[in-house]
Amino acid sequence: MIEAFSIWSHALAAALFGAIAISQFQRGARDWRDFTMLLALAGTSIFALSVAISGPATMAAHLTEHLRNLGWLAFMYMVWRHGTQNKPQTVALVYGAIALILVLLAVVEMAPAQEVATVSLMTQALLRMIMCIGALVLVHNLYTAAQEEARDALRLPMVGFTILWVYDLNLATMAYLTREWPAELLAARGLALIMAAPLFAIAVHRAAHWRVKLSRTVTLQTVSLAAIGLYLMLMVGIVQALDYLGGERARLAQVSFVFASLLAGLILMPSSTFRAWLRVKIAKHLFKHRYDYRLEWQRFTDTLGQPGEDFSPLDVRVIRALADILESPAGLLIAESSAGMLVQAQWNWDNVSIGSPCIPPALVTKLTASGRIIEFDSIRAHGPNPDHAEDALIPEWLLADTRAWVAVPLVHFDRLIGIVILSHPPFVRTLDWEDFDMLRVAARQVASYLAEARGQEALADVKQFDEFNRRFAFIMHDIKNMASQLALVVRNAERHADNPEFRADMIATLKSSTERMNGLLARLSQHNKGRREEPRALALRALAERTATQRRAVHPVVVMGENDVSVVADPARLEQALGHLVQNAMEISPASEPVSLFVRKDPSNGILDVIDRGSGMSPAFIHGQLFKPFVSTKENGFGVGAFEARTIIAEMGGRLDVTSREGHGTTFSIVLPLAKPVADKTTIPQDQDLAA
Repeated sequence: MIEAFSIWSHALAAALFGAIAISQFQRGARDWRDFTMLLALAGTSIFALSVAISGPATMAAHLTEHLRNLGWLAFMYMVWRHGTQNKPQTVALVYGAIALILVLLAVVEMAPAQEVATVSLMTQALLRMIMCIGALVLVHNLYTAAQEEARDALRLPMVGFTILWVYDLNLATMAYLTREWPAELLAARGLALIMAAPLFAIAVHRAAHWRVKLSRTVTLQTVSLAAIGLYLMLMVGIVQALDYLGGERARLAQVSFVFASLLAGLILMPSSTFRAWLRVKIAKHLFKHRYDYRLEWQRFTDTLGQPGEDFSPLDVRVIRALADILESPAGLLIAESSAGMLVQAQWNWDNVSIGSPCIPPALVTKLTASGRIIEFDSIRAHGPNPDHAEDALIPEWLLADTRAWVAVPLVHFDRLIGIVILSHPPFVRTLDWEDFDMLRVAARQVASYLAEARGQEALADVKQFDEFNRRFAFIMHDIKNMASQLALVVRNAERHADNPEFRADMIATLKSSTERMNGLLARLSQHNKGRREEPRALALRALAERTATQRRAVHPVVVMGENDVSVVADPARLEQALGHLVQNAMEISPASEPVSLFVRKDPSNGILDVIDRGSGMSPAFIHGQLFKPFVSTKENGFGVGAFEARTIIAEMGGRLDVTSREGHGTTFSIVLPLAKPVADKTTIPQDQDLAA
C-alpha cells in the first residue's frame, strides 16, 4: 500500500512539475532567472519520476534530488542577483557552501564500502540537515531582502521552498535518530511535492515582478550561519573519520577533538579583537564598500540626538558618534575656549584633566585650512611628513600618549570648532579613502551641532545680561522715585518740622524708603531675581491705607471705598506695582490736589482705582506709548513705571485698565480675581496687622 502510494503520488508530482516546466519553456527564457527556474522545474519533475520508477532510496533518486536542490538554489541566487547593483561576494560564498554540501552528499552516497554503511547513513542524514537548514535560512533572507513591491510575487515560491526543505529536514532528522530511512516519510514526500506544485505554477506568471536588494545585515547573518554550518559539518566529518579509522584510542581522539574545537570556539568568538578582525576581513574582501551608509548615518544621528540613559552631554555624544564609526573605545574632544584649544570632554579616556593641555595656534590655523585627518602611528613610526606642515606642530603630549590614534578636525565654514582624538580600536588597521570620506562628512555634521550649541550658550548669556539690564532699569526707576520722595520730605521738613504728625509721617516714609532700598539691592543681585510669595488672599483697603501712609509726608493721598474686598495676589509685588502708579499720580498732580485710592468690586474681581487730577493723556498716547518701556512724558522720567506695574499685575492673573481725559486727570484700575470667602476669614488677622 505504501509503495503504491509512493509510486502514484510521485508520478503525479512529476507530471505536474513537468507541465509547469513546459509552460515556462513556452513562455521563453528572458533572463537567467527564467532559465534557472526552467532547469529547477525540470529537475524536480525528473526527481519525482525517478522515485516513482526506481524507489525513494535508490542512487538515481538521491542524485536527481541533489540536482533538483542545486537547480532551486541557482534560481534563488539569480533572483537575488537580478536587479541589484551591489553584488557582494558573500552571497556567492553562502550558495557555494551549500552546493559543496550537496557534492559531499553525492560522494558519501556513492561510497561502496559495506562496512561503513551505518556511518554513511548518519553522515548523509547530518549533511542533509545542514543543507536544509542553510537553504531555509537563504529562503528567509531572500524574502526579507526583497523590495516591498516584489514580496507579493516572491511569497508563493518561498512558501513552496519552505514546504520542500522543511519536509526534507524532518526526514533527515528521523533518519539520523532511527539510523534508517523511514519508509512512510519517503513515500509521503510525493504528497509534499504535489502541494508545492500549484505555488510554483502561479509563481511562473509573476517572475517579471521579482526584484531583490540584499542588505549588509542580512548578508552578514547569512555568512555567520553558513560558517557555523561548515564548522559543525567539519567537526562531524572529522569525528566520523576518526571512528572509521578505529583503533584502541579512537574514542579518546574523538573526545579530544570535540573538546579542542569547542574550546577554540569559546575562546575566539567572545574576543573583541577576533570579532573586529573578522568584520574587517569580511568588509574588505566580500563587500564593495566598507560601510553600510544608511545604517551608519542612522546610528550617527541617533547618538548625537539622543542623550541616552546616562544623559550624556553633547560634547561626550560627539566623541561617541565619531568613535563608533571606527569602533574606537575612547576619545577626547579638544574645543575652542577663551584660553585657546583645551580639552573640553573625554569619553573612557583616563589621566587627562578637563581644561588642559592646549593645541598651539599654528596647528589650529593649519587644520582650519586643510581639514586633514591625522594618523599618529605613522608620525610616531616615521617622523613628521615634510609634505604635511601639520605633523611638525602636533604637541608632544599627544604623540607621547600611545592611546591616540586619529585626530579628526571639526571645521564649520572657516572656523575650527574643535578636534576629536580617537584611541586605537581592538584591531588596528590603516585607514583608507572610504574611512577618510566618512569621517570628513561626519565631522562637518558634528561641527555644525557644536557651533549651534555654542551659539545657544552665547544667546543664553546675552539673555542673562538682558534680564540684568531690565531689572536695573526698573530699579533705577524705583531709586528715582525714592529720591523724589525724600527730596519732598526734606523740603516739607523746613516748614513742618515742629508738627508731630508730620514727624511721624516722615519717620514712616524714611523707614519705608530704607526697606525698599534694601529690597532693590537684593533684586539687583545676579543670584536673586526677586523672591516671590505664593499668591494669597489680600485685603485691598489695608494695602491702600499702608501705601497712603507711606506717602502722605510727600503729597496728600486719600483712601475711599469698600472695606471687605479681598483679592488673590502676591502682597509684596502688588504693593510694588501700586507704588509705581501712586508715585506717577503724585508727580503729575498739582500740590493742592490729593491722589485718591478707591476700593471697589464687581461680581468676580476686586478693583483698586488710582485717581489723579493731572493733565491727563490722549487716547493715541495711551494705546501707542503709555506701556512702551523708556517712553515718558515727564521730564527726567524713565518710562518704565507703568510698564512694570502692568507686567506685575498680569503675572498675578489680573489686568491694568486706564481711563483718561486730557485736562481732567487719569484713573489706573488694578483688576484682580476676588479671593474665596474662606480665604478672606483666614487672612483677616494678617490684613488687620498690615493696616496697623
